[in-house]
Amino acid sequence: MMGGVPEDFVIVRNPDPRSRLPFLLRVPLGDGVVLKAGETWPRTSKVYCHRAEGWPKQPEVVERVPVRSCVRRGAAVDLVLDRSRENRSQIVFTVLRNGREAIFWQTARTARQARPRVRTPTARASGLPTLTILVDTSERYPYRFARQQTDTVRRRLPVGDYAVELDGQVVAAVERKSLADLVSTLTSGRLGYALAELATLPRAAVVVEDRYSRLFGLEHVRPGVAADALAEVQVRWPSVPIVFCETRPLAEEWTYRYLAAALTELAGWLDAASLEHTLLAAAPLPEREPAVAEIRAWARQQGMEVSDRGRLPDEVQQAYRAAHHLAPDPSRLPHQRRSS
Repeated sequence: MMGGVPEDFVIVRNPDPRSRLPFLLRVPLGDGVVLKAGETWPRTSKVYCHRAEGWPKQPEVVERVPVRSCVRRGAAVDLVLDRSRENRSQIVFTVLRNGREAIFWQTARTARQARPRVRTPTARASGLPTLTILVDTSERYPYRFARQQTDTVRRRLPVGDYAVELDGQVVAAVERKSLADLVSTLTSGRLGYALAELATLPRAAVVVEDRYSRLFGLEHVRPGVAADALAEVQVRWPSVPIVFCETRPLAEEWTYRYLAAALTELAGWLDAASLEHTLLAAAPLPEREPAVAEIRAWARQQGMEVSDRGRLPDEVQQAYRAAHHLAPDPSRLPHQRRSS
């Protein structure tokens, strides 16, 4: 800080190829604090940082933003950037139980998401050993499902952000939304098109990483307009539920459980259909007995004389069954005498 005016907040690429933290941050505090970081902003979760030994001589600048204020408050540094979005954050210095220093870069939102005040279960969903979840390649900050028993495969999905397959076909998908993205797509009409595509799958849903109550605290959109639009799309596409899960970790957990349950149910349907086919092949349905009117009309076409009403002669009925490859009617066969 020079002359009471904060310097710029600068992000450059880490020139050390061996480092797992690909960025360097220069925080304008004192003579400047240099930190290694895993991301350029804590958008979805806290960003782990580590002290860096120095600043590169010829840095590759990724981002340079003017700073409104940079103030140290105890073990944390409050950083306010001079831009309209992604402007307030905090860098927290702490010590772990093993005595090592840890530095986390967070926003108020990611701090709340890191403390949902619940403990998510670790048991496998629906009894599945391992679930393979397809992740759309357009997801910039995808769920990692690190706490669940899953394998993830990055692939371009026809619909949704996360999906599961059955016999090579996508059968269930989940579209992920932040509250801001939900409202934006609602007011622009894009959410309706997304729900229409999701509704083509056997199972699909939209998960929102926030509370429904936050919908009524919006500043740039009238809460009533957003709530009405949300209700309208849900009524129009009732097969695609929109679920509010409070935080990102809980939304990730819900997505895992939903996809596992959908795959289990649909696989059960497939097994039931296969079983039904086997049973029908092993025990075919009995032949339909011909109506008297059908036999009478056939007999007349063959030149046989039959009455308009009453019982048909046995020989006429047996001739009809033989001509149509039907088994003889046991009730019309001559009765054998019982052996004495």
